[in-house]
Amino acid sequence: MNKTLKNITLAIIVSLLGTSCSDFLDKDPLDQLSNETFWQTEDDVQMALTGCYKRLRDEIYFGYKRVDFDCLTDNAQQRHNHGAATDISRGIIERTTGGMISSIWGSAYRGITTCNNFIENIERVTSLDESKKNKYLAEARFLRAFFYFELVQNFGDVPLYKTVPSIEKASIEQSPKEEVLSFIYEDLDFAIANLPDEPYTDGHVVKGSAQGYKARILIFENKFEESAKLCNDIISSGKFSLSNSYSDIFITTGQNNNPEIMFSTRYLAPDDYSEMDIQVSWWSSNNPRQELVDEYESIDGKSINNPNGIFNKEKPYENRDPRLGMSIMLPNEVWLNPDGTAYIPEATTTGFRQKKYIDKKLVPIDYGTRSDQDFIHLRYADILLMYAEAQNEVSGPNQSILDALNSIRNRPDVKMPILKLEYSKEELREKIRHERRVELALEGHRYFDLKRWKIAHLIMPKVKDAGGVQIIFSNPKHYLWPYQQSELDINHNLVPNPSYQ
Repeated sequence: MNKTLKNITLAIIVSLLGTSCSDFLDKDPLDQLSNETFWQTEDDVQMALTGCYKRLRDEIYFGYKRVDFDCLTDNAQQRHNHGAATDISRGIIERTTGGMISSIWGSAYRGITTCNNFIENIERVTSLDESKKNKYLAEARFLRAFFYFELVQNFGDVPLYKTVPSIEKASIEQSPKEEVLSFIYEDLDFAIANLPDEPYTDGHVVKGSAQGYKARILIFENKFEESAKLCNDIISSGKFSLSNSYSDIFITTGQNNNPEIMFSTRYLAPDDYSEMDIQVSWWSSNNPRQELVDEYESIDGKSINNPNGIFNKEKPYENRDPRLGMSIMLPNEVWLNPDGTAYIPEATTTGFRQKKYIDKKLVPIDYGTRSDQDFIHLRYADILLMYAEAQNEVSGPNQSILDALNSIRNRPDVKMPILKLEYSKEELREKIRHERRVELALEGHRYFDLKRWKIAHLIMPKVKDAGGVQIIFSNPKHYLWPYQQSELDINHNLVPNPSYQ
């Protein structure tokens, strides 16, 4: 009775503080088993760990809505302003913008709290041997690192909670980005040391997942030598490889035991499904921009702007990098319903639709469609691209860099001309950036690449959206997002980011 009263009192108090704070602080929700009675067996541990992974699926911007990040860039635009993506791309980024900004903040801290609760309580299960316990801990600590990095790359300095705080201790000021990154590295190093060194097959992260994520964070910090070494370790391990089919990576039937996938948010219809096909295909919510279409080379390996190439303005989509047609639904492309009639999605603002992650076999798409394509956060192609980028910054051009790039370009269903050792360091840097944009198009990476390269304020003002509205990205203001006013009202120790005072 006293326990129930305590929970009810806590729930009431927390609800008065606001929704985000409620989700973050309520460590013992009334509709779930309590910590005092739950942590008894290994089955309990596995169930709780499933709850940590479930945060990826429940928090949509860590799942299928991740593709919307490309709509903040010169790659695509958001037709419906989902998550305030159109506003954000137009520079409407303030303490009251909400949408993706408040969602990422709240989602990350909900994930962190779930992981912290797991890490604090696993010790209660005394029947676990040390190696099993450390493996489970490594998975939770990897996920906690993932959630914290989401905060760092979007907000910079953020409150650092190493344990689940009491209500009295939850209102703290932000910690410097460097301190949060140090904590992230601790988690990832523990994960690398304790996760199994094997392929990623069942949704549980492995050693390569943690190595790859650490490499991504290191390259974010311009620690190129360390990032290149980690990527090379993954390459040398032989645990991962490129898929033979580029398009199959993003469709359910091609994702099972795919050797290229290293970490993903997993779905399984009919219960654990997403609205990927409904929103991106039927509603045409994500519209690729002409700028992205123009980035794809002709099959001779030359830019469409090269006068010596084979590009034909009269037939602009012929003889192009095959990844164009596998990533973007081009004008006049028609899909057929099972009855032979044309599948007609909603209108597109740019003339192009996203094709990557869309399952053609599901048409006609309606409100009953249950998508279960896993959203991929890390794949082997990105490891090769990160290695190429980091190693070029360390040593300049060499054959190992070209081998990494050419293995991607030489994928069996891509077969683009190989690059030769004929570029300066600066020229190869641009080739690598081109390859990242094309290979990872519409996967949610471009926004963070432009920011870490510190060129977003140079690239984005060159773009107008389909309505003729100028895209705005101000330096330094828009390199970080503001803490939302709702969070500042809850946590009076949180000091607004300098550009959003």
